[in-house]
Parts: sequence; structure tokens; C-alpha cells
Amino acid sequence: MQHEMLWNEAVVFTHAKSPASFEQWFSGVQFDGITDGIISLRARDEFVRDWVERHFLPTLTDYLRSQTGWSVQVAWSVGGDLERPVACGISEPPVRPRALVPSSVTNRLAGRIYEESATKAPTSASAGAASARPKRLDGLNPKYTFANFVVGPSNQLAHAAAIAAAGGGGPRYNPVFVCGGTGLGKTHLVQAVAHRFRSERPSARILYVSAEQFVNEFVQSLQEGRMSEFRNRYRGRCDLLLVDDIQFLASKTQTQEEFFHAFNVLHHADKQIVVTSDKYPQQLERMEERLVSRFKWGLIADIQGPELETRVAILRKKAELEQIELESDVILFLAQSIRSNVRELEGTLIRLAAKSSLLGRSIDLEFARQELAVTVNPRPNEASVDDIQRVVCHHFKLRSNDLLSKDRHKSVAFARHVAMYLCKQRLKCSFPELGRAFGNRDHTTVMSAVRKVCNLRTSDPEVRAHLDALERKLGTTD
Repeated sequence: MQHEMLWNEAVVFTHAKSPASFEQWFSGVQFDGITDGIISLRARDEFVRDWVERHFLPTLTDYLRSQTGWSVQVAWSVGGDLERPVACGISEPPVRPRALVPSSVTNRLAGRIYEESATKAPTSASAGAASARPKRLDGLNPKYTFANFVVGPSNQLAHAAAIAAAGGGGPRYNPVFVCGGTGLGKTHLVQAVAHRFRSERPSARILYVSAEQFVNEFVQSLQEGRMSEFRNRYRGRCDLLLVDDIQFLASKTQTQEEFFHAFNVLHHADKQIVVTSDKYPQQLERMEERLVSRFKWGLIADIQGPELETRVAILRKKAELEQIELESDVILFLAQSIRSNVRELEGTLIRLAAKSSLLGRSIDLEFARQELAVTVNPRPNEASVDDIQRVVCHHFKLRSNDLLSKDRHKSVAFARHVAMYLCKQRLKCSFPELGRAFGNRDHTTVMSAVRKVCNLRTSDPEVRAHLDALERKLGTTD
């Protein structure tokens, strides 16, 4: 009900900007609900969808963001009968009660997911309390929802894939393999899938486990002779399987065998599977090839380090959730100073807030500079292999996984060689390490690439210009 009231307000606000045009286009659009900050809309055809998305959605979504603090996203579907066109239902919305002010909307409505009611009926004395405080799904952080996830170029694909996996519209891939470095938001996304899936299907059987937990359950089941129960849990009684940090299955042959069969059963039954890893599938060492090949069946969505604008948005969102007052210049300074990952960025903010509270002073720019000078070590060459690969891909307009692929096209091979050269020069990695980082290539391939680019740098002005431009980009804050 609250969601519909918010939507109606946004529609009235947007309609007032251009009534005639609004009614013309929104007669071909249907509103199917808001869940976890995701607006589900259906368009009569792609032309209507594209026009509305371009001319009306910015106003509509900006209004919702201003009223709720959500990171509002839109999931479209196209075609089918429109039973309730938006233009036919425009009316003045009722006044929202004060309980729905923006500061509480985010905390109360953003994806609270609960387990099914216990089969044992509560006593009359506790029935009211039990219904008011249902149990949350084990292992999920209530803050890890799509509404609280800040989307930017570095995580846009992974975010869209996660929404689709949760049933939020768009093409669905199975499995979804989310990969990226530590602290970039993989766990947040995979838990957001669980929250959204449960809100859409309250009776769904959802399993969210870390790879380590999967291993421990497998070993315990073996020791206690309960393998049939274990297999039934992961094969027969599961509608959505979410596994965090799949790389921890490496070298565990028996566990990989069991996961392989569970994967096959679920995939054959069209049950959604989402896994996360800190490496691409082809970089997973001591992982069975047949398992790696199945990870490649669906969509591989990587998450890179957030850009400056995304880091600013992340800090604003975190400050809002934690009710921390921050000036714009402090936010910009923190975003420019902390570039490694989201976890460190948010941790620095919480640390500043705690110290400012203890000392009884506000978080101004001088205070932030003093604290970061003590707690953040200067690292002039803090770029990682992933950072260099990302910058090279952006420079040569390639996809993030092209450098790791077997593609030998001249343009891709040249970019790959340049990335290997820059990694060797800036990071001083060994040739075998770089070989593993570039799709498990032999170290002699890396040696040859580095030698070739080194020679071209002195003899080819065009290559020298590319390298100079890339080194300038790697030397800046973003």
C-alpha cells in the first residue's frame, strides 16, 4: 500500500510537468509494483518504452529518490495486454501519514525478508508478538538490498544480472557468476537477490551459503551418515541457490564432485544459481574443468573498483543510512583518498564518525585530513593488476574479460601485451603470477609480450603514445 501511494505521488508530480504528453505515452505503460527500490513497468512496445525512459523516467525516479532515499532502478517488460495503463489511473494521492517520512521509509520498506511461519502454532499469549517479529532468513544482512546498492559503471552489469536472477525483469541467465576483488559488493548483490526473490515468492526455498559452509556441511554429513539428507537439501528442496566465495572449493575434490551433481540437478530443473568469486572462472586454480565450464554456461559479470563518482554516491548513501552528517567537500576528499574498495571506504567513514563522536567535534575537512594522514598509508603505486586491466580495456574500448580470453585478434592481442607490460613495469610481479592473472597463460607468453612491447616503445611512436596516455591515467586518482 505504501509503495502504491509513493508511486501515485510520483505520477501526479510527473504528470503536472506535461499533462497532454504524459497521458499520450503513459496510456501504453502499466505499473506492476515496487519491490526493494525496483520499479516494475510494462510497455506496449519498445518504442513506447524507449520514449518514456528517455523523457519521463528521470523526473519520476528523481522524485522517488528525493522522497525515500532509495537507489531507484526500473525493470521493464515489453508486450502483453495492459490491464491498468498508468494514464487511466491518475488521481490526487492521499496524504501520506508521518510514519512514512523519508528517513524511515528506507529502513522499514527496503527489502525485509522473513522465513515462513513456524509449523508449530504459537500460544495465544505469544501469537501477537510472534506475528509482529517474524524470523529473518538466516545468514542475510537486512541492509544488503537492491535499494541500498549504489550502481555505477563498474558494477552495472552485475547489478542488472542480479535483478534478472531475482525475477525483476530483463533476460535471465543461469548461472550468474559474479566476480571481483575483495570488498566491492559481491556479497551485497547476492544477498539482495535472496531478499528480492523471497519478497516475490514468500514460500520459496532459498539456500544462501558460503563455499566454506558448504564444505563443512558436506564433511559433517559424510561423518554422520546423513548424505541423503544433505543431497535432498541442495537438490530437492531448493528453488534458489546462492554460494559466496566459490573459490574456496579449490582442491577439495570430493566436495567439488558433490557440488557438480547438485549444480546439474538444479540447472536441469531451471532453478536459479548465483555464485560469487574473487576470480574469473578460467582463473580458478585446482577447480575441476567440468565445473569451470558450467560456470561459463550463463553470464559472467565482473565488478571493478568503483569510479570517483560512484565512490561519492556510496559515501552519501552510507552517511544517510548511518545518519552521519557530512559536508560535500569532506565526501569528495574521502572518495579521492580511498580508492581500493567499498569496504575500506565505508569503514573509514564509520571510523571518522566514531572518533568525532568521542571527541565531540564535527567531521570537517581539517578533521578528515588529520585522521586519514594517520590511518591511511600513502601507496604511490597502489594500482593492482585488475586496475591496470580495467584502464587498458577502457583505453582500447574492449570488454573487461577480453584480456583473459583466448581471442588472438590483433587489436585484442596488442592490448593484452600492453597490459602485461604495464603490470610488469609497475607492480614487479613475477612472470608466472602475471600468466595466471591473464587467463592462466604460460609464463613464456608473458615474457615474450613484455619484451615485444618494450622494443616497440623505443621504435614505434604510436605505441609510445598509447603507453604514455595509459601511464598518465594510472597515475591519476581515477
